[in-house]
Amino acid sequence: MPVEEFVAGWISGALGLVLGHPFDTVKVRLQTQTTYRGIIDCMVKTYRHESVYCLAPFDLIKVRLQNQTEPRARPPGSPPPRYRGPVHCAVSIFQEEGPRGLFRGAWALTLRDTPTMGIYFVTYEWLCRQSTRDGQDPSPARVLVAGGFAGIASWAVATPLDVIKSRLQMAGLKRGAYRGVLDCMVSSARQEGLGVFFRGLTINSARAFPVNAVTFLSYEYLLRSWG
Repeated sequence: MPVEEFVAGWISGALGLVLGHPFDTVKVRLQTQTTYRGIIDCMVKTYRHESVYCLAPFDLIKVRLQNQTEPRARPPGSPPPRYRGPVHCAVSIFQEEGPRGLFRGAWALTLRDTPTMGIYFVTYEWLCRQSTRDGQDPSPARVLVAGGFAGIASWAVATPLDVIKSRLQMAGLKRGAYRGVLDCMVSSARQEGLGVFFRGLTINSARAFPVNAVTFLSYEYLLRSWG
């Protein structure tokens, strides 16, 4: 059974990642840039002016690539993009910022995910149990709803530290921008107000429901079909 659970988790996680990646790109840009008026404006400008982004294996590399604006048709003589892809991005960070640069934002990532993963699974299990009779498996519709709301609940808690994580990860391009997690929190609040910690919450919620609904449904379906 552990093997089946691992494979089912891997497949369902991959499906959720592919479905949510466009929303994640918009979320990261809203959290780290001030050039967009909102979600729709960010989506439209990204679609009109830039190329499609590939998936990156590490969170730091993903954030750097998502923040890299690259016109679809580059005029002759214009400078090439800073990063040519995930591998080049990783090598460049290592050369310019050292080994520690690859772990920039790791503490914020840990602080973000430690409580939210618990909230994520507890919410899913609670909703499934509340809507299902004892001894019965939850229906696909109940799994979709429970998974979707579990994703929203976890991101509602995670978004403030997600903003800090993204900013720390981008701070490597501007040496000395922040001295750490606490300094980033204080500086962001002073300059932009407390609302900055919830920047991206709307797009996170819009992404979380379908992504996590599909993730849990595919996971439960695969386990049942193999069991």
